Amino acid sequence: MAQYAAPAPAPAYGGAGAPPVSGNRSQRHTYGAIDLGTNNCRLLIARPDEAGFTVLDAFSRIVRLGEGLGQTGRLSTEAMDRAVAALAVCADKLRRRHVSLSRSVATEACRRAENGREFAERVRNETGLALDIIPPQEEARLAVLGCHKLLEPGDGPALIFDIGGGSTELVLIEPGDDNPRIRAWWSAPWGVVSLTETEGRAAIEGEGRVAAYARMRERVYRSFARFIEMLPKDPQNIRLLGTSGTVTTLASVHLALPSYDRRAVDGLHVPSEAMRRINTMIAEMDFGERAALPCIGPDRADMVVAGCAILDAILDIWPAEMLGIADRGIREGILRSLMARDGYVL
Repeated sequence: MAQYAAPAPAPAYGGAGAPPVSGNRSQRHTYGAIDLGTNNCRLLIARPDEAGFTVLDAFSRIVRLGEGLGQTGRLSTEAMDRAVAALAVCADKLRRRHVSLSRSVATEACRRAENGREFAERVRNETGLALDIIPPQEEARLAVLGCHKLLEPGDGPALIFDIGGGSTELVLIEPGDDNPRIRAWWSAPWGVVSLTETEGRAAIEGEGRVAAYARMRERVYRSFARFIEMLPKDPQNIRLLGTSGTVTTLASVHLALPSYDRRAVDGLHVPSEAMRRINTMIAEMDFGERAALPCIGPDRADMVVAGCAILDAILDIWPAEMLGIADRGIREGILRSLMARDGYVL
């Protein structure tokens, strides 16, 4: 883990059977982005326009690719099967939408797994997708590129974070610049899957769950120790923006939404103290109580406590008054990179 300054240009991959990209901007191409994380598989297909880009299709499925990885060091057959099935849906959508240029990336689960490369080869053979296992700094760069426009206005330093399934990326942004300049970045080995499995579901659900929550929060905080040394001392007017299923889910709970609504969540700013109260409330609930919350449900009820602990640790090191919420990130960063490569100004 180290400080990160000048990111290298991201490579681009053509979709299966895609026509070559021409330099004629009068014919706007269609672009695709796939983000395969430790917990989710997500797709976005878009076409550039005067306002940026228009989303033509999207897909998201919980695949839990990293399930059991902490114990075995390998991706399980069942997890790979779930991921390949989701990626096959993505590949079909890319073909149906006649996507001319796409990029598919995989993050922490495939980075850590002994058989991550073998899995990527299986994906290529069975779906035609070239799965790029990206390093943490590229993951951080794409997340920032995808969501930085939602930062609160201001001239103070900004921290953007992405809570994933297997890791959490923290990126310190230089103040006062419309185009984000990365001053420092950090990748901590704790995401909602890895932290949940390390603490153990029995502890999180048991009578001592409040103490288990405190242990998770402290474990994450300790993993930020070297990054804390990179942060400015006594910064003023600090800003904070989060992108991930954790922060969008918790924002939905804050709004008491009956079902998830991206329009209400993306770009929302929540008082940090209000979010801390929600974290505490969720940490004290049992599985059934969490599952009964409309925007958590049974699919997220077992992992959301770890997400709350990670968020609390981030608020400990960067106590901004408001937390910005972004329902955008790596996929949008990929799209912007691909479109910029073809000369579009976004």
